[in-house]
Amino acid sequence: MKKIGIVVLLLTSMVGFSQKMMTRSGEIKFDATVGSSVDEVKATSNTVSCIFDKATGDIAVQAMVKSFKFKSPLMEEHFNENYMESDKLPKTTFKGKVVGFEGKSGSCDVEGDLTIHGVTQKVKTKMTVTVAAGKVSIAGNFTVKLKDYNIDVPALAKKTLAETAKLSVNLDLDPKP
Repeated sequence: MKKIGIVVLLLTSMVGFSQKMMTRSGEIKFDATVGSSVDEVKATSNTVSCIFDKATGDIAVQAMVKSFKFKSPLMEEHFNENYMESDKLPKTTFKGKVVGFEGKSGSCDVEGDLTIHGVTQKVKTKMTVTVAAGKVSIAGNFTVKLKDYNIDVPALAKKTLAETAKLSVNLDLDPKP
């Protein structure tokens, strides 16, 4: 009888544990290009970490600011030193919920706290959730105003750097080991 109890306990804990999904290779693309500008202000980070709990919809995402790579090393330097102050404020995070996730593919509201440049703001957006072969993918786009995160766009940069940035998120999540 004791052995059956131990087996049931192990199976129950494995089922509960398998609800957590994660990645360390998610992608966030940043685009703050002014529409008429020849110079693109675009960067990509491919080392985004995320943990998603399928049972509760809780999600936490983190990206190191210095992981964003630009085409131009000078632009990357300006991004890190002048705008994001990445030595002082090294990461950006999101902590929230995938609202209404029921274990199947579809469009869901994602809402929570987005912290950029040390400033936290409530955000809400639609994301596409895809469930297939034991994996979950979460993808979508949203826009942030740089001034809402205390990121100033100097007058000289307004011809190339927009006052809003489009963020594109793509997270391919596997069961947490």
